[in-house]
Amino acid sequence: MSVLDRVRHPRDLRVLQRDELLALCQEIREFTVESVQKTGGHISSSLGTVELTIALHRVFDSPRDKLVWDTGHQAYVHKMLTGRKDRFHTLRQFGGISGFLARDESEHDVFGAGHAGTSISAAQGMAIARDLKREDHHVVAIIGDGALTAGMAFEGLNNIGHMHTRVIVVLNDNGMSIAPNVGAVSRMLEALRTATPYRGAKQIARQVIDHMPGSDLAEETRRRLFTSLKALLIPNLLFEQLGFTYLGPVDGHDLFAVESVLEKARDFGDGPVFVHLHTQKGQGYGPAEDDNVKWHGVSATGAAKPAGPQYTAVFADTVREILKADPRAVAITAAMPGGTGMQALFKEFPERLFDVGICEQHAVTFAAGLATQDIVPIVAVYSTFLQRSPCRASRWSSRWTAAASSATTAARIRASTTSRSCGSSPE
Repeated sequence: MSVLDRVRHPRDLRVLQRDELLALCQEIREFTVESVQKTGGHISSSLGTVELTIALHRVFDSPRDKLVWDTGHQAYVHKMLTGRKDRFHTLRQFGGISGFLARDESEHDVFGAGHAGTSISAAQGMAIARDLKREDHHVVAIIGDGALTAGMAFEGLNNIGHMHTRVIVVLNDNGMSIAPNVGAVSRMLEALRTATPYRGAKQIARQVIDHMPGSDLAEETRRRLFTSLKALLIPNLLFEQLGFTYLGPVDGHDLFAVESVLEKARDFGDGPVFVHLHTQKGQGYGPAEDDNVKWHGVSATGAAKPAGPQYTAVFADTVREILKADPRAVAITAAMPGGTGMQALFKEFPERLFDVGICEQHAVTFAAGLATQDIVPIVAVYSTFLQRSPCRASRWSSRWTAAASSATTAARIRASTTSRSCGSSPE
């Protein structure tokens, strides 16, 4: 019997030996490729989170501890390890298991979402609920670097830092958006900042400063000292400034290094912790490693999904002609240049195409700002993702002449003077 076949519950992972765990990683990758090529689905993201998922379920106690996966593309392994491996042949099939997290499918799926950027806010809600009920468990949000570009993700980080909520955020950084800090210096700094002796030294420094005459002077000295030390020593200040203790970056494919940093985060005990892992999308499967955009999703035949149906190419050709004919025209996409047909146009019109990341609200209002200055913006967004900004689309784009489109439509939108805004009366 394979190691994977012996894992029926996350607790089974905790009794495996080192060589069994390494074998399990390989078996999971082989099973994922074989299974998803038959059913279709998102393959590259989950191949990149094999070690992370195993480590999460060994370090934390799901479902008592809450693992909040962002989007769901990276959570196929989580489904396998929580009792659904035998049903994987039904993935995304009628009556089968969902391609995303589903609360009604498993007690281990604590939050369901198909759109990116929601995990951090949801995790804070669960953590605050825990504290209100005087419970004691961990809440972990797992988010990719692409999803971290979503505005909601930073709203969540901002509020967690402000409220000092005990939440662990794990960044699965496969290099798509955030340049990781790597090398000997960052490893040294990570060890320096998280090691017990260093934390003890900080405590001693606080005690010395506290005995200085004048409480105001002591507080100002402490603030300036630690601000200066952070600026000098810490390679990634963003998350520290938001109020998180930052751990990383760590090789996300070194299972035992990932376990170690997650244990540090779990045992930290004081406020929010941000764990930064560096992974490779499609890890362990050559074709997906070589072209992880193409292999982000595969069809049921095993062939990579085409860039889009024929109308996407027609749409792209139309946008190209508009850009050639009208020097005022620009095009905007929200992290989907391939799926909307815009990818090829970036080379032809590098200064007139904008990929704003997973920020549909920003994309639409950005376009509205352009339109006020006699620029003609074309917004290419999948219809399902436009749900993230309907209020902006109706409120702003209806007030000025602005070009807008989904993956299926490119159309000028001009609303009447009595258009209704979301949440307000007609103006």
